[in-house]
Amino acid sequence: MADKKEKKEIKAIGVMTCGGDCPGLNPVVRAITVTAIQKFGWKVLGIEDSMQGLINLDYKSPYGNRWLTLDMVEGIIAEGGSILGCDNSSHPFKYAVTNAEGKKVETDVSDQVIENFKTLGLDALVVIGGDGSMAIANRLSKKANGAMPVIGVPKTIDNDLQGTDVTFGFDTASQTITDALDKIRDTARSHDRVMIVEVMGRDAGWLALQSGIAAGAQVVLIPEIEYTVDSIVRKIQERKARGQVFNIIVIAEGAKMKNLGCSMGEHAVGEMPKYAGAANHLQQLLSKRVDCTCRVSVLGYIQRGGSPSNFDRVLGTRLGVKAAELLAEGSYNQLVSLRTPEIIGVDLDEATQGQRLVDPHGSMVSAAR
Repeated sequence: MADKKEKKEIKAIGVMTCGGDCPGLNPVVRAITVTAIQKFGWKVLGIEDSMQGLINLDYKSPYGNRWLTLDMVEGIIAEGGSILGCDNSSHPFKYAVTNAEGKKVETDVSDQVIENFKTLGLDALVVIGGDGSMAIANRLSKKANGAMPVIGVPKTIDNDLQGTDVTFGFDTASQTITDALDKIRDTARSHDRVMIVEVMGRDAGWLALQSGIAAGAQVVLIPEIEYTVDSIVRKIQERKARGQVFNIIVIAEGAKMKNLGCSMGEHAVGEMPKYAGAANHLQQLLSKRVDCTCRVSVLGYIQRGGSPSNFDRVLGTRLGVKAAELLAEGSYNQLVSLRTPEIIGVDLDEATQGQRLVDPHGSMVSAAR
């Protein structure tokens, strides 16, 4: 249940955008700021670069923490990125520092974060982020024992957060990918090529699946369903027999080849593990098995940028307004969530119980097949 014990008088709140950037962050920041100031008379502190601004109060890149005004958020509903900055290497329980030997090690700076929260005179914290950020926020609030009420706002293009029907950012990113696939198809058809397009999503296949269906891709590879090169070769050969000599393969960065798993990059101290090389690995194997040219296109960070879609602007606004309203009524430690058609609060304990992944036997997978 939501924590409604000892409702606090709120005069000032903090807001931060955690993890990687995605379309829709600014609409949320705008909605929280406008609602807090105009409806409740609160002050709103924009905390720079996720937890960095709470780990070190002197942190500036380039602005530092700033008290937000109505003028500062005017017009940002249409802007991508975040006016507060983002960061995915400021985990307060696993923060990277350099020790006396010059080696980077992980250390717990959560006590420092809680103390700095109090020093800033904040009464509550709104954390805009994905599943990892929500877990951190929930853990911090519990450790603070009521001194740091939090509200989470679900952000990620991966769409993998429990407790909400959809996360903002997903709609814009999936449309960006679909637009790219439409253009890549023209080249694939013109040159009779197999085009392997790698997309983001980490452990979840929502981006690959949604955009793959929308673009009419011939093969979609997602983390939730292991794949074999043999099955892809058969698909290419079947199409060639029908006179179709081009193919679009959409592969999620976390897709798993049977018996080999997924392709991983380096894991830096204090940062999340990174996926890398899924499309290139498949291209190397597939090129030896088919008599056509295979090319790779890794869409990369283009998926996280750009002006948010109409859907993400409206969803972000609704989530931001609800975040402020939950704080005002004393409902703490909740995730504001879309439960179509309503925006509700979901206990953070529930929202952080694992990831929301594609059902291999669900209707989306059936539609793709």
